[in-house]
Amino acid sequence: MSLLVIGGHERMEKDYYKLAKNRGYKTKVYTTMSSQVKNSIGSPDAIVIMTSTVSHKLSRIVESQAKKMNIPIFRHKNSSKVAFNECLEEIDVCLGNCVNCGKNKCNKN
Repeated sequence: MSLLVIGGHERMEKDYYKLAKNRGYKTKVYTTMSSQVKNSIGSPDAIVIMTSTVSHKLSRIVESQAKKMNIPIFRHKNSSKVAFNECLEEIDVCLGNCVNCGKNKCNKN
């Protein structure tokens, strides 16, 4: 399963990769706006957006691409390890079971 992480802190990129890998996710992390983001989103199983550390422009680009491809988006205001782990737990519960998830945080509902 694959995961795209948008936002967060550059110094924590390796932590995001490590936490996601421990749960079995292949991960791409974009902490800053890059010209490659729009073309390299691919088709991940889920997207995590750390809203406090991401620009509005980057967020809009990712959200529009996700909507076109029906990819669930999980948002968290904080970009700490604990917050990222909470997002991973929600993804584990929700993927493949969005109707019964009950959290109404992803855009598939």
